[in-house]
Amino acid sequence: MLAKTLIAALTIAAFTATITHAQDSRGRDVTVVAEGLDYPWNIASDGGRIFLTEKAGNVLILTDGRMSRGSLITTEPIETDGGRGLLGMALAPDFAISGTAYFYHSTASGNRVIAARQEGEAWREVGVLLDGIPGHRLYNGGRIEFGPDGLLYVTTGWTENPDAPQDVASLAGKILRIQPDGGIPGDNPFPGSPVWTLGHRNPQGIAWDEAGRMFAAEHGQSALDEVNLIEKGGNYGWPLAQGDERREGLTPPLTHSGTSTWAPSGIAVSGDKLFMAALGGRGIEILSTRSGERIDGIDVGERVRDIAVVDGAIYAITTNRSPRASGPSRDRLLRISPD
Repeated sequence: MLAKTLIAALTIAAFTATITHAQDSRGRDVTVVAEGLDYPWNIASDGGRIFLTEKAGNVLILTDGRMSRGSLITTEPIETDGGRGLLGMALAPDFAISGTAYFYHSTASGNRVIAARQEGEAWREVGVLLDGIPGHRLYNGGRIEFGPDGLLYVTTGWTENPDAPQDVASLAGKILRIQPDGGIPGDNPFPGSPVWTLGHRNPQGIAWDEAGRMFAAEHGQSALDEVNLIEKGGNYGWPLAQGDERREGLTPPLTHSGTSTWAPSGIAVSGDKLFMAALGGRGIEILSTRSGERIDGIDVGERVRDIAVVDGAIYAITTNRSPRASGPSRDRLLRISPD
């Protein structure tokens, strides 16, 4: 747990945040950069700015210690019940020029991936890349990221339909790969389909190492959370196999949580370390990208939803209310110094 050493007040845009400097058990400095957040879900960074999404439909930007909050204006209303809402955000590789960002959000009929640009403090939808992704009150996947190939990768949840993750014709329980205009890449493993891999339960974290290897983290049923090394066309087993189970044609995980749970969400890779947000572990797990073995952990005493490594420091957002519950979440943005 964190030992509090200094508290100061800072006004950020229209709300007040309390900046708390602390240290974890390993002596890392932990700073509460902002609090009073409303169920933040995703972190992205560009040019020294930090971008956050809030499930209710807001986009926050942290610039030089000040936070602005603007709504995302969409052509279909954002559904926010349970685990639905405005989830993933990815900045275009040419964001500094185009100002285009991509979002994954829920609607009453499912989930969709859209492009949007900022207008003042608000953001406005300018195109739909992918629609009709099956939705669920809890299991929606929701992470989107640009890969080293300049293409957009999207995670989707299984929606409690045991047939969907193994059905290539369904977009549920998958990792998808699309072009920035929504087109289907010609080298996708299933012609004419955005499906990149199948057999996933509820993946919420994707990241790449310097060698271009792709990793994904996903929730197990009650334990057996997984980190997978993702390869084109791979079948990662759900619901046919999990954990140490082996079946022909199915790819086993790099590592899993065994009988306990991490409840993993966002991940980031730096060097040979994989940093994993752990909602159940109330902190950050640090794993080896080579073996999957646990190297270390950072206990912040809160449910961590997503993380980003920026200039060696770890930025983490918390979502302290379960999607199964209601009421305020009381969430924060943390900055953790490198070792």
